[in-house]
Amino acid sequence: MASKPLVESLNALPISVYRNKLLKPTFSDIKYEKKSHEISITPSLESAETLSPADFKTCFDLIAETSSADYAASSMDWSPAKKKKEMRLPDMRYLLLKSPDLAGEKGTEILGFLSFMVTYEDGYEVVYCYEIHLTLEVQGKGIGGQLMETLESIGKKAGMQKTMLTVLLANDSAQRFYERLGYKEDEFSPRPRKLRNGTVKRPDYAILSKVLKGSIRRPDHVTDKKRKTDR
Repeated sequence: MASKPLVESLNALPISVYRNKLLKPTFSDIKYEKKSHEISITPSLESAETLSPADFKTCFDLIAETSSADYAASSMDWSPAKKKKEMRLPDMRYLLLKSPDLAGEKGTEILGFLSFMVTYEDGYEVVYCYEIHLTLEVQGKGIGGQLMETLESIGKKAGMQKTMLTVLLANDSAQRFYERLGYKEDEFSPRPRKLRNGTVKRPDYAILSKVLKGSIRRPDHVTDKKRKTDR
């Protein structure tokens, strides 16, 4: 019997096995300073199925608070129902950062999260970052970069070829953030199109990527899949 392709095999793993296989071997605590003290947080990994209703609501509210206006002003538009549907996709995974309580144990308040999916993108095996959001309390403390490093470590451990994401071109700070981390415009990022009347229509978003392997090629058994932004 032929074995499942890599992406399908990984997404079929129970979340407990997924954690042990992909997060723990690569993982390091997320660190930041608060009132001259170093705070260390162990990120937790959940699936769309195991994410609690309270955590789901907190993650959605954080997206709405930080990005709904940017979405609404773009060609992607902002639809709470569509965003919630996307967040519940079976293969979606969540890296959660929860504030430590006074005893130093993991608390319940979500300080930030990163959602991602091991999937195919234009035939490549990739780990795709869907959302990354932080509360105001921890912005500007290097946490976003550490979350992205954790994601890349997961991608490497999983044997993925690239890390990919979508960025709105109106969000200059996000573009600079990803550029500092080594992300570049992907070969399949949309390009300006010249319409019949001569008008040039420029995309308002870009697909960025970072190669996780020395050399990559499309797997022969994979056909092109829809881009995340085509939903």
